[in-house]
Amino acid sequence: MAKFERMQIKGAAELVKLLNQLPARVAKNGLRNAVYVGAKVVRDEAKSRAPKAAEAIANQPPPGTLKRSVIMKHIPELSSLTRQTFFVTVRHGKKYRLQGKKKNLSQDAWYWRFIEFGTTKMAARPFLRPAIENKRQEAVTAITTRLAERIEVEAKKLAKI
Repeated sequence: MAKFERMQIKGAAELVKLLNQLPARVAKNGLRNAVYVGAKVVRDEAKSRAPKAAEAIANQPPPGTLKRSVIMKHIPELSSLTRQTFFVTVRHGKKYRLQGKKKNLSQDAWYWRFIEFGTTKMAARPFLRPAIENKRQEAVTAITTRLAERIEVEAKKLAKI
């Protein structure tokens, strides 16, 4: 099955101290917003790497379904004041529909695993794993930059109170 990548930022102990000095709502929202920005970098890269069929095939989702189905999702059950979790994954398993200009566009990319990991009859053409590998540093930079901005803004607001 899939191996999930976990990113950790050095200096986490100092970050936890700083977040604990801010009110809980401010710290949690600031961290969630920062991690969202990092996950968005990875999601956008995965979307750009996702293959698109050249033509429509009968009884199959229309071309571009895989690109449209790459999403990121916040997982509140795995998140806390000092930890926020986002998954970059592919929407699958339900008959999601997106109203397009021409017709209903399928959002059900049930076949994504076959492309990402391959099968006995088809070589793997990964797009999710290379996205995290290539954009890891950019995502960390985006997270730290956004977090620094948010903490500074919230600290100024608290100083005015």
